[in-house]
Amino acid sequence: MLIYGLKNCDSCRKAMKALPDARLVDVRAEGVPEGVLASALATFGDALVNTRSTTWRELGVEQRGAAPLALLQQHPALMKRPLIAVDAQLFLGWSPAVQAELAAIGA
Repeated sequence: MLIYGLKNCDSCRKAMKALPDARLVDVRAEGVPEGVLASALATFGDALVNTRSTTWRELGVEQRGAAPLALLQQHPALMKRPLIAVDAQLFLGWSPAVQAELAAIGA
């Protein structure tokens, strides 16, 4: 199980504490593999881009209009976190619904 996020993100820390066997992939330091990013974008669409982040607010209007995949490749911290990969399944965020889904699959 991989958790794509940031080591100083509160949601990512909560996920890591609840999922001790998972490995955190710091998206700023290591990035997100293009295949995972493309799959996540296909699964979650525009919800993958965190438009409430400081990074988003710092972008110009022209930059915000770029394709989500290009934006996330240039600014990995724009990704909503955590993105949890369990085998071929992806989960986004650390909501009670995601926690219940992970519990249901035995993660």
